[in-house]
Amino acid sequence: MNISEPKPTQFLEIASYDSCNRVLIADDDIMARKILQSWLQNWGYEVIVAEDGESAWDALQQERPPEIVILDWMMPKVDGVELCRRIRDDQRPGLYQYILLVTSRNEKQDVVKGLEAGADDYLTKPLDRNELQARLRVGKRILTLQRGLVQAREDLRFQATHDALTGVWNRGAVLELLRRELGRAIRSRVSTGVLMLDLDHFKQVNDTYGHLTGDVVLKEVAKRMSRAVRSYDLASRYGGEEFLIVLPECNKDQIQECAERVRSAIATMPIAVNGSELHVTVSIGAAISLRSATTETDIIAAADAALYKAKNNGRNQTVLSEALCPDSWILSDLGSEVPWNAMSQNPGLHS
Repeated sequence: MNISEPKPTQFLEIASYDSCNRVLIADDDIMARKILQSWLQNWGYEVIVAEDGESAWDALQQERPPEIVILDWMMPKVDGVELCRRIRDDQRPGLYQYILLVTSRNEKQDVVKGLEAGADDYLTKPLDRNELQARLRVGKRILTLQRGLVQAREDLRFQATHDALTGVWNRGAVLELLRRELGRAIRSRVSTGVLMLDLDHFKQVNDTYGHLTGDVVLKEVAKRMSRAVRSYDLASRYGGEEFLIVLPECNKDQIQECAERVRSAIATMPIAVNGSELHVTVSIGAAISLRSATTETDIIAAADAALYKAKNNGRNQTVLSEALCPDSWILSDLGSEVPWNAMSQNPGLHS
């Protein structure tokens, strides 16, 4: 399975206190259901009702399930305690439901049994209106805190794996993803491609316009690069003005097409910064693994050497390495294929 880049918008958003307002009521007593429904609706909750445990379980399977669940202990088909266990056993990552178990039982062993089954709180019948409202507020506070913790965890995960300036994968993360992808490619007997990009004459941009302008250029290049690749390709900032793209299940024709899309997307349109238009180009070194053991070090070294050749040949072009595959050619800035031989394996210095 290919690994696609997660976007910040895919992460769970922190729920505000008032957003945890969907409540499921499960009770086989129609009068109890109607009273609870009336109270909750008057308090501003969105209420879903179920007449037994099985119906309640079905209601919890929807794409946006209720955040708070009020369960009667004694129900036909599936009782409240068993439903608690099911909910906890089937808990979705990042999604927690606050469960209130309601019963006429008030012995200590019953309270313990309900809590051990997964209930968060326990209320005895007859229900007190004010007590129920207070306990629901407690549940909303807990849910808000829990979602905040989940969001904080996902934010930290994103920061640890993504470049702070451009938002694409960072070097450490993409190297690990490349290692996994190469292992998967060996098992599946497919090829993996790598593109190493370097902005041409980027030092002149920084020297002439300043580093803040250089940052704008890097961000725009990363954006155009990400748009030019497939949804499951892995675009990253390798360091400085260098970018690395991992292309899962990519043959020679596909790596050519992808490299040309990326090169063209960056070179065709100038980048507007503070009233100026900067024409930016990239040189690209490409490498593709054979259907045999290839390490991330080998394929990156091959792509880096090809990048060095692209720089020497005049920049704004792609060179495909012959180090890991039998054929090699150069793509000119017009996209035509020009064969060449015996590429140097010395990666040298890029500029």
